[in-house]
Amino acid sequence: MPLNMTKIAFSATSPADLREWLEAHAPLGEALMTTRYLPKRHEEMIGGSLYWIFEHALIGRSPIRRFTQREDGRWHIHLSPELIAVQTKPKRAHQGWRYLSEEDAPADLGAGEVAGDAMPARMVSELAKLGLV
Repeated sequence: MPLNMTKIAFSATSPADLREWLEAHAPLGEALMTTRYLPKRHEEMIGGSLYWIFEHALIGRSPIRRFTQREDGRWHIHLSPELIAVQTKPKRAHQGWRYLSEEDAPADLGAGEVAGDAMPARMVSELAKLGLV
């Protein structure tokens, strides 16, 4: 079972904006995220996903293909250039990335479901603060 990671969708103004950024890399075959440090468990993450946090909720995922080191010592996370919608799940914001086990990862939206069928990320966040989700 592959290991996943979470990361804030920094500079994305909406889930649609994040999707556009990822899909803009489709002609290149993959999107690149940069991180300062290589995750210690990076080998377990190949085949896993990077789950995106937007407005304090997990909203989607992008499959992780591999890791490569840049000339400046930082690392590229090579992602499939797609945003797979998941059932919205509250997640506190954090700096950098964090591991996410398969058991704690939200399920993908099912056939026939669309992102609009799930609660908006902001609403999930507010309900979580109240202990209702």
